[in-house]
Amino acid sequence: MPEELTTKISPQAALRVTSARSPASLPLAQKEPLIVLGAKRQPEIISPPVMPTASTCFGPRGAALFSREGPLWICDTGHHRLLGFAALPESDEAGADWVIGQKDFFSEGRNGKYADGAGAATLNVPTGICFTEKGLVVADAWNHRVLIWHSRPQASNVPADVVLGQKDFCSTEANHGLDHPSAATLHWPYGVHYHQGKLFVADSGNRRVLIWNNLPEANGQSADCVLGQIDFNCRDENAGHDPSAMSMRWPHDLTFWRGKLCVADAGNNRVLVWNDCPQVCGAAADQLLGQSSAEAVDFNQALYWPRCNTLNMPYGISALGDWLIIADTANSRLLGWHTDEPAATALFGQRDFHEKGDNRWQPAVADSLCWPYGVQVCSDLLVVADSGNNRVSVWEAAL
Repeated sequence: MPEELTTKISPQAALRVTSARSPASLPLAQKEPLIVLGAKRQPEIISPPVMPTASTCFGPRGAALFSREGPLWICDTGHHRLLGFAALPESDEAGADWVIGQKDFFSEGRNGKYADGAGAATLNVPTGICFTEKGLVVADAWNHRVLIWHSRPQASNVPADVVLGQKDFCSTEANHGLDHPSAATLHWPYGVHYHQGKLFVADSGNRRVLIWNNLPEANGQSADCVLGQIDFNCRDENAGHDPSAMSMRWPHDLTFWRGKLCVADAGNNRVLVWNDCPQVCGAAADQLLGQSSAEAVDFNQALYWPRCNTLNMPYGISALGDWLIIADTANSRLLGWHTDEPAATALFGQRDFHEKGDNRWQPAVADSLCWPYGVQVCSDLLVVADSGNNRVSVWEAAL
């Protein structure tokens, strides 16, 4: 007789467990946002078509605030552009000061629909974004490249200075059109992070993270280290083997938390944590969050309803002092992990750890979330790319 099969999903998937609602969660953010950009604080029940203007967003997946005073840059992903605010706006639905990627605030389309295609100031699904000491870095995902500005742009359509993943600003093929990657290619890079002079890129389509030990100065510069694969020429899901502490399925964002490198591995429904910055290619993580073991990959640990220690496609990640903030995207919530606790203790977007659902299964309100793709911490502020609600909100942290 064939070996008896065991199911990975609970046979009572819809069962709610009273004990799963505890422990009581700490509030991660204040009750009301400071500002809401891109859409209304309390959207209309039936949303009108999202047309590009200086004050609208369509599925924004990333945002970066340099300081409490600004500037603020938003990846307006669905409109294939960046929106720049010289200072942190003081009112909801404020208009941006600058746009990069389109000829004006009222145009949209991949690479600006320019006849010449991609260039140093065009975009095709921009997602991850971060600041350097003086400049800006953007993951231009569907152009399979990362753009670097040496100085923070202070006008519309300022061209980038350096491109990674491509030989020049006109090229857009994944992995240079080859069937395998190299240290100089990218395939759907979705996340970027800059830390102590090093640049980190979540090269999602190649199921890996690339590390440059210094901020690149030349177009197409090769990375110095790779995580998630044993070398620069592999791109297999989970490195071609069963999931492990070194492998990745869909890395999407990165941060440093108390000196530890953290990678949101959305495809494996977990966060990988290295105790310091790895120096060796293919180094295994020292810790993981969201799963009970390195081999487990099911969302919410194979249960329908989430818990305080489960994740469902975590796309965004950032750090707030001793707190690790995770955008648990498919559960439409933010989680806060404190120090090395095995489970989250802070929550935002849902009533308790046992709840999920876009906007809590109700019409959107100011403190609800619908597929938050990005979260960034600046000082004591949380900048949330609330993609499904077509908005970016800025919150005072409550931790």
